[in-house]
Amino acid sequence: MIGLIGCGNMGGALLGGMLKQGYVSPGDVRVSDVSEQAVKETVDRHWVRPAENNRETAEQADVLILAVKPQFLKGLIAEIRDHVRENTVVVTLAPGKTLAWLEEAFGRPVKLIRTMPNTPALVGKGMTALCPNGIVSPEELQAVEKLFSAVGRTAVLSEELMDTVTGVSGSSPAYVFMFIEAMADAAVLGGMPRQMAYDFAAQSVLGSAAMVLESGKHPAELKDMVCSPGGTTIEAVRVLEECGFRSAVIEAVTACCEKSKMM
Repeated sequence: MIGLIGCGNMGGALLGGMLKQGYVSPGDVRVSDVSEQAVKETVDRHWVRPAENNRETAEQADVLILAVKPQFLKGLIAEIRDHVRENTVVVTLAPGKTLAWLEEAFGRPVKLIRTMPNTPALVGKGMTALCPNGIVSPEELQAVEKLFSAVGRTAVLSEELMDTVTGVSGSSPAYVFMFIEAMADAAVLGGMPRQMAYDFAAQSVLGSAAMVLESGKHPAELKDMVCSPGGTTIEAVRVLEECGFRSAVIEAVTACCEKSKMM
């Protein structure tokens, strides 16, 4: 039985992916949320079963997914901790909340897997890092990793890298959206219709990412392939370097990682 507490964007994306891939059936899922409307919409869309409250979801779950924001996690755990069964695997999606913090919040040994997904999970192109505590078995970790593979790629990492994951993956779609928007603005300045500009910019980012993942080539090598001597691309690269493009990205990701450590 899968229990999902939190029917927002990320929880809904994960649930939709699991059901679409056939990893679970609607009858094997219980959902709850502080918003009755969110539960109703989730039930209507996916035909899963609503729980009366979060405690009921926790009591019935073999895998319990806590898809709530970090600021609400302490209160939620206080509500459900006495209702989580001994063999239940609890999965969190909140950045910054360490395994030690989670174990202290539960006040007893609980099987925990800390994860960091990102919003491209909404279109099945997410990237999720997973980090289990010491009492999660390899089989249990593999089962949870399979669930998250329904919405994209996964990787099991040591906890010391989880804040870095937040910076380079969890939050990075926002940086990419800003980059796409800026390229589109430049195209509009050059006379291209707005929607066409978004299409060209977004497809270029999508294709470039696919080249990195599928070619096995270093990003610098792929960049050099586009830069003809004395050409237009190397001129654009020169301007990006002059404006501190790389440094700005590095500083932004570093700041995000540091913020994650303080949450």
